[in-house]
Amino acid sequence: MNRTTATPLKIDVLVDSEHWQDAGESKSVVRRAVMKAAAVLSTSPTELAIVLTDDSTMRTLNRNWRGVEAATNVLSFATRNASGRHLGDIVLAYETIKREAHRARKPFAHHLAHLAVHGFLHLLGYDHESDVDARVMETAERTILRKLAVPDPYRVDGRSTAGNDAKRAAKRRGRKPSARRPERVR
Repeated sequence: MNRTTATPLKIDVLVDSEHWQDAGESKSVVRRAVMKAAAVLSTSPTELAIVLTDDSTMRTLNRNWRGVEAATNVLSFATRNASGRHLGDIVLAYETIKREAHRARKPFAHHLAHLAVHGFLHLLGYDHESDVDARVMETAERTILRKLAVPDPYRVDGRSTAGNDAKRAAKRRGRKPSARRPERVR
């Protein structure tokens, strides 16, 4: 009997900006990162979309869905449809990711992989609103990224920066995300 292994995820990667000049490599990085995350976390078969966009589009999404007038590196939009098959969308902004990678002296591909994993974990319900939640999420990220041969993104000059996301989130707590969720980000 010939057995085939089902792919746990169907991932559509959409390029929505000319900034992603090396889209082929970037598509491969995000697809591989999310597939590894799904394998490590043993997620159920599902589908999701990853949108590679720019700061302008990200600023609009962030304003419309979170009430924040600024671009950000990654946004995740979890969807719950009747079939339960579409997990949601991850949107990544090229200029912000490039700027952050440069500032942190990290390879662009490593930072991109980290943010794809980060966005995927948000789709699964992970968050970093408290120090405890941030540590749980960062531990999952570290485990997945280690399997991708990506260095620990939370280590700076030999020391951990665990919990920084939670501290930044605490400053934003007064701003509540919209209760609306997009059916699909395009």
